[in-house]
Amino acid sequence: MEQYKQEFIEFMVDSNVLKFGEFTLKSGRKSPFFMNAGAYVTGAQLKKLGEYYARAIHENYGDDFDVLFGPAYKGIPLSVAATIAYSELYGREVRYCSNRKEVKDHGDVGILLGSSLKDGDRVIIIEDVTTSGKSIEETFPILTAQAKVEVKGLMVSLNRMEKGLMGKGSALQEIKEKYGFDAHAIVTMQEVTEHLYNRPYKGKVYIDDALKEAIDRYYEIYGAQ
Repeated sequence: MEQYKQEFIEFMVDSNVLKFGEFTLKSGRKSPFFMNAGAYVTGAQLKKLGEYYARAIHENYGDDFDVLFGPAYKGIPLSVAATIAYSELYGREVRYCSNRKEVKDHGDVGILLGSSLKDGDRVIIIEDVTTSGKSIEETFPILTAQAKVEVKGLMVSLNRMEKGLMGKGSALQEIKEKYGFDAHAIVTMQEVTEHLYNRPYKGKVYIDDALKEAIDRYYEIYGAQ
């Protein structure tokens, strides 16, 4: 596994973003692990996170985009941090854009925050994690209703490697098949398990035999082919 992926896994653990136990997800699934990008709260954490996203976006999409779109709410700071990092690392100015949950009818009116969208804009959607693909079902119509944009792809930090809404391939695979754009992650859950299983990190084993068994059982039910 690449060094930067190992560092990112440890960064998620250090930031209390990646947790292990019993969690009920937005999709209704009961999971032995949970990732919450809302736990990135300090300036140092957000700076580092933005750099990881910027590197992954540049590696997978190059400079072939104009806007980073972060769906409300967790995607808002992700898109801002990644936009800043992209400028610093690659010297290219891209715009950030996010949506509001409710349309604002006074002052800065509309459903968008940050940059407006215009015909021809090439957009990359940036999220923390996609479990079933449900969030893209909500996000895609918002984007296409604002302008004739081209969605180049999706970037998430963790690929949970689970069945999507159609129950066939992974959520990221189904997104590509349904919407026609690529979807990538900084790391996969398989890489997380590989790196942390029975391997002490700062004096603690995060994935022991019991948790590994719970993860395996979870993937027997929800794992993608």
